[in-house]
Amino acid sequence: MTAPEVVVYTRDRCGLCRRAEAVVAREARRARVRLVDIDTDDDLVRRFGLRVPVVAVDGVEVAEGEVPRGVVRRAVRAARAGPRLGRSRRTT
Repeated sequence: MTAPEVVVYTRDRCGLCRRAEAVVAREARRARVRLVDIDTDDDLVRRFGLRVPVVAVDGVEVAEGEVPRGVVRRAVRAARAGPRLGRSRRTT
């Protein structure tokens, strides 16, 4: 089984983004984590605009803005358990 992928869509000079990155670092230890600076891609800037940070686990957005404690951990655990019904908001 491969580890879930957690992607944090972020941008430079974003304090909320730094806090989200810290939450992900604590809660996604058993996942592959990737930080994506949306300002490096015009399509991502159009897609997310000011709606950062956004955290996605295996392509499903699980949080945006302030990332509540436990959300990423639960999403990673669910992704490791396998597919489930009702997933929405795919980001890929």
